[in-house]
Order: sequence, then structure tokens, then C-alpha cells
Amino acid sequence: MQAIEILERLVGFPSVVGTPNGEIVGWIRHYLQRHGIVATEIAGPEGDRSNLFVTIGPRETPGYILSGHMDVVPATEGGWSSDPFRLRAETDRLYGRGTTDMKGFLAVVLAAVPALAAAQLRRPFHFAFSYDEEAGCRGVPHMIARLPELCAPPLGAIIGEPSGMRAIRAHKGKAAARLTVRGRSGHSSRPDQGLNAIHAMTEVLARASAEADRLTQGPFDPGFEPPYSSLQVGTLKGGQAVNIIPESCEAEFEARAISGIDPAKLLAPLRTMAEALPQRGFQSEWRELSAYPALSLAADAPLAHLLEELTGIEPLAAVSYGTEAGLFQRAGIDAIICGPGDIARAHRPDEFILASELLACQGMIEALARRCTA
Repeated sequence: MQAIEILERLVGFPSVVGTPNGEIVGWIRHYLQRHGIVATEIAGPEGDRSNLFVTIGPRETPGYILSGHMDVVPATEGGWSSDPFRLRAETDRLYGRGTTDMKGFLAVVLAAVPALAAAQLRRPFHFAFSYDEEAGCRGVPHMIARLPELCAPPLGAIIGEPSGMRAIRAHKGKAAARLTVRGRSGHSSRPDQGLNAIHAMTEVLARASAEADRLTQGPFDPGFEPPYSSLQVGTLKGGQAVNIIPESCEAEFEARAISGIDPAKLLAPLRTMAEALPQRGFQSEWRELSAYPALSLAADAPLAHLLEELTGIEPLAAVSYGTEAGLFQRAGIDAIICGPGDIARAHRPDEFILASELLACQGMIEALARRCTA
């Protein structure tokens, strides 16, 4: 099967983040089995979704990981010109949810399977396909934890997020959390008899705003835009009616950190405030939603040189969005981002990838295969 044909199949699976992914996992496993390749399915604690890990070539020899996620963001926003889960071709453009982020990369990788299986590889290719990346890389840590038993220490991991086939050496880390505050309801004419959960939450919101302003003062890393860490309130819910003391309020916070800073620590002042609320009669629950570290690969790292040779383009220093690359690096595996498509097209109506971009990615994988062939 060619990459576009495989992409059509992958787009047809509505593998939305946070939902069961058995259908797309099953199809990929069956496709690999037809070529004599056995995939290891690594289930997550949710019980209804899994990662896939594949090795082609000598398992006991260090090789390269091609990593990508099978999940996509929802396609409920307006503006789609056609069914988002049905591939539509229009000249060089291939439309559909996930075409760029990032089933296009998965399609190219899978299209290379017959050639890789037939090659005399002296170094193996590993495929690491994960779930729920769009929820903060929730699936891939379970797979990374299993790598010591699945393969020899890899030489590097190539994360196929859309980068225009220009390698990227660094990205910010991220942490997200949800705070739920519960007070005591009552009629708004008797505030002395209630506990206003929204009022309590506003104190935490004010601290979040102050922390966000503080972060703009540094420390700085000029490779990023903006060149500093950031923090924001992303969602806020609470109250029933204007004349009812709100019993509950919920907010979600997100921090993005430059290299060298733990993103979870940026949220620590808010958590401290939340944990103090019970002293005033409120109930509070702080729930960590996701966290992954920043990526920082040195410009002179062998993996950076390799990707420059494979693509013919000098790697970009950094981007502000995040990927699972930082998790691989934290596990001791050099990682870099390089994949087809443009991140600006992701998470939008009429998401698309160019057929020419798939060809460019195919060329990169073929060039890597030649280096790994005896």
C-alpha cells in the first residue's frame, strides 16, 4: 500500500484523544502482520486504549525510533468543507482530521514497512505509536518504561510531528492541572450563611495572573517565542444563577517552561493556595492533568547532524509547542522532531497535508534506511 492509501485508512478511524483506540490499533497490527511483522501492544491504565511498539531488524543492536501518536483532536468545530474523517484529495492537498497532526507521518512510516522488512538492516527501525498525546502525552510514558525489555538502547528517536521536514532540537515543557473548589450554597441575600466558591477561586486566579506577569521578566531562552516560560488560566466554570451563592467553581491551569525549568514547579504556588482553602471551610481538589519535560538537544549532537544530512536542511533551534521528545530525552534517549506538514494547519477546520510533503518524508526514511543497511 502507498502512503496516501494508508493515510486514507488512518483518517477513517475517528481516534479522538481520550477515547478507545482499538480499531486503529487493530488495523495497524493486521497490516504489519501481513508483512511478517509482530507489534507489541502496550495497554494503558485506562483499559481501552494502547500503544504499539514495533521492531524491524536486529533487536539486540542499537537503532532508531520513529515516534508518533495515533490520536487526533476532536473535529467538532465549524468550517469543515467535508467529512473530517474521510480523506479528500484536491490537487496536491489531502484534507482530513489528523492528516498533518500526525497520521501523515504514520502513513509514510507504515508504507516503508515492505522495503524495511526486505532490507538487510544492520541497525533496526523501531516504531513507537502512542495514544492520547493530545492530552499531554499520556500514553507514551507507559511505552518508554518498557523499552529496556523491548530493544537495545536506541541511538535516537525521531518524533514525526509536523515541522516542514526541518528538524527541531528543542521545545518547551508543559504541565496542566485542574482545581475544583467547593463551598456552601444559599440565597445571595444571606452571604453570611454560605461559602462562595467563585470568590475563593478568584484569589487563586489573581495569583495565576501575577505569576504569568512575573514569568515575562525571565529567565529567558532566545530560541523560543516567547523567550520565557508562561502560565495561563485556560478554563473557568462555576455558579448556577446570579441570586444563588455558587457552591462550586472549577479552573484549569497550564504552564509552559523553557529548557531547564520544571513546568510543574511553575504551578506550585497555585497548588499551595488551593491546599490552604480547607482551613477556611472550603473543600479543594487539585488534579494534575498532564506533564512532560522540555526537549533540549545540543546543536553538535550526532542525531542533529544525522537529520541535517538526511534532510539537507539545518535544524531549527526551538519551537514553543510540545511533543513526547522530552520524555524520550529524560529516559536517556536523544530525540529530535522532524515530520511532514505544517503545525499551523493542525487543530483547524480543513486540516490538510501535501502529497509532496509525504514524498519528502519518504525520502528521509529511505535515506535513513540506506545508512542502516549492511
